[in-house]
Amino acid sequence: MSVTKLTIASAALAIATTGSAAHAAPMFYRSVTIDGLKIAYRETGSTDKPAILLLHGVPSSSRMYDGLMQRLGDQYHLVAPDYPGFGNSDAPPPKDFAYTFDNLAEMMLKFTDRINMNRYVLFMQDYGAPIGMRLAIARPSAIQGTVFQNGNVYSEGLGPIWENRKAFWSDRAAHEQEVRKGHLSLELTRARHLGSDPDVEAYNPDLWMDEFAYLNRPGQAEIQSELIYDYQNNIASYPLWQKWLRDHRLPALVIWGKYDLAFTPSGADAFKRDLPNAQVSILNAGHFAMDTHLGEVADLTADFLERITK
Repeated sequence: MSVTKLTIASAALAIATTGSAAHAAPMFYRSVTIDGLKIAYRETGSTDKPAILLLHGVPSSSRMYDGLMQRLGDQYHLVAPDYPGFGNSDAPPPKDFAYTFDNLAEMMLKFTDRINMNRYVLFMQDYGAPIGMRLAIARPSAIQGTVFQNGNVYSEGLGPIWENRKAFWSDRAAHEQEVRKGHLSLELTRARHLGSDPDVEAYNPDLWMDEFAYLNRPGQAEIQSELIYDYQNNIASYPLWQKWLRDHRLPALVIWGKYDLAFTPSGADAFKRDLPNAQVSILNAGHFAMDTHLGEVADLTADFLERITK
C-alpha cells in the first residue's frame, strides 16, 4: 500500500473509532475554595443546558463519573465534585475538619452556591445518597429529579457486611483498628468492585489499584474511620429520607448492580414503596455499575433526563 493510501486509511480508521467522542463537550478540571478548603471538581457541558450534580461514593471520587460525563456532556451541564478528604480536594485531619455526613453535605451546599448551580438533577452513588438526601431536604426546590445508582436509603438494602459495622458503632474503641485495616486493604478495595460478579475478567484492575493508592495516603485511615463511624446516622435517617421521597414524588431512576454485597437489590425494589412510578433497573453489574456497564447506565440516564428536563 502506498504512503498516501495508508495515511487515508489510518485517518478513516481514526474517525470510525472515535465516533461521537470527536463531538464530545470538553471536560474541565477545576477547583474552588470553600471555608479555606480546596474543593476539586470536574465539569462538562454548557451552563445553559439542564444541570446534573453527580455525587460519588467511597473510596472513589468524581473520577468515577468521567465516562458518563463524556457521554452526556453534549446535551447536559454536568458537575461532579470531590468531597473534602476525597480525590483531589483538600483532606485536612479530623481535628481540623469534622468528617460527618452532615458536614460534607453542608460543604456541597456551599459548593453549589459558589458555582451558581441552583436547580439540578441529583445523581447519587453510595455515599452520594446520604449526602444528596441531605441536600434535597435542605433545598427541595433545587431538585428536579433523582438518580440512585446503588445509593441506598432503605434498611432492606443493607447486606450482611453491615453487621461488622454495627459492632464498631456500639464499641468504637474495641473495633476501630479492625475496621481501619479492612477498609484500607487491597483485598476489600478490590472486593467493593467485584462483589459477587462471576465475570471478574470484565473489571479493569486499575479501578481498585488507584483507589487503594488514594486510601493509603497519609491521614486517610483517620478520615475514613470518622465517616464509617458516622454512617450509623445515615441509617437512622432512612425514615426521614423516605418521607421526603414520598412527600415530593419527584421523578426517580434507580439503577442497581445486582452483584453488590454492600447494598443488595432489595434496596432498589424498596423505592417502589414510596415512589410507585420510579423506574427501577437491575443490571448484571457490581456496586459501581459503570465499571462494566457504562453504556447501559448512560442510556438509562439519558432517556430519564430527556423525559424530565424537557
